[in-house]
Amino acid sequence: MSYRDLRNFIETLTALGYPRRISTENFRTPNFPLVAEILIWLVKRYEPHNEIPTDVDTEADRIFFIKTVAQFMAAKAHIKLNTKRLYQADGYAVKEMLKISSVLHSAMKTKEMALEDRAEEDNKFRSDIGSRISDLKAARQLASEVTTTGAALYDLLGKEVDLRERRTIAIARPLDINETEKALRAATKDVLENVAKTKDMLNNVVSDEASLDAKIERKKQDLERHQKRLQTLQSVRPAFMDEYEKIEEDLKKQYDLYEKKFRNLSFLESQLEEHHRLEKERFEEAENTLRIMQHKLREEKLDLMRGSLTNEDSDLGVIEDEGSDSDLEESRPSKPRPMRNGLMTGKRHKRTSEGPDPQLSFETLEL
Repeated sequence: MSYRDLRNFIETLTALGYPRRISTENFRTPNFPLVAEILIWLVKRYEPHNEIPTDVDTEADRIFFIKTVAQFMAAKAHIKLNTKRLYQADGYAVKEMLKISSVLHSAMKTKEMALEDRAEEDNKFRSDIGSRISDLKAARQLASEVTTTGAALYDLLGKEVDLRERRTIAIARPLDINETEKALRAATKDVLENVAKTKDMLNNVVSDEASLDAKIERKKQDLERHQKRLQTLQSVRPAFMDEYEKIEEDLKKQYDLYEKKFRNLSFLESQLEEHHRLEKERFEEAENTLRIMQHKLREEKLDLMRGSLTNEDSDLGVIEDEGSDSDLEESRPSKPRPMRNGLMTGKRHKRTSEGPDPQLSFETLEL
């Protein structure tokens, strides 16, 4: 077993689509289960409906399996396998299995090539419709010519009977030496004329070659002259180059200045945007704080109003109690002044409990 055979076998199995990865080390030692699996897969690939025994546990089962595979491949694919090498299940078995895989791989390649050729023919047929139309016209013209030529040939063959007699008479007639010599001289003259014409053509070719060589030489001289002129122009410094270089340096300085100003302007614009953003955030924060304080002041004012209403209700309850006492004690005179003083005292107590004016506090906060 050679390494090349093992590599070719692994490549063909991969091309055929074998599901497992096979290494070159798998066949260093006998590995009958792997060989049996590969043989079953190859047989199923060759004929999917064939049934082969897969039991290879005992020696008799392995021998029967190898014989079945060998008989099947010999009968169906005409491939002769060495059963002893297959039973060894090592590198020598790879050579035998390579015969089957090579046949399958070549069949697959042939099928792919046939499909590609068919696809190319379809594409060519679709792309060459216009040329096919012209070919159809040419075919029709050739068919008409073939018909005409066939009819002429049929007429000539009909005259063969008379021409045969004349040909036989001409062959039987003895040759005239003078006429033969005359015909040979005429043929020799024609050949000499052709030779003279060929020599004249050769002389013309030589003259044409000389004229072409002269033209090539002139073109070379022109090329050399133009190259020298180009070198001279490149070596001479133009008069405006000093001014050009000075203007280029000024332009470079102006561009550097423009770049610095543009960078500074971009930075200032970003700072200005940041400042506007911070001012907006502060303004929103101040608005939120003011809104919260207004809400708190409004709640305090409502609480104070509720407290004042509660105090007034309590004062009214006291007045009603004093009226009922005056009815019970008809002999005792009423005391309006202490009541008035009490009311005044209650109002004074109410103002004291209310505290400062909320409106005044809000205006003071705004200032």
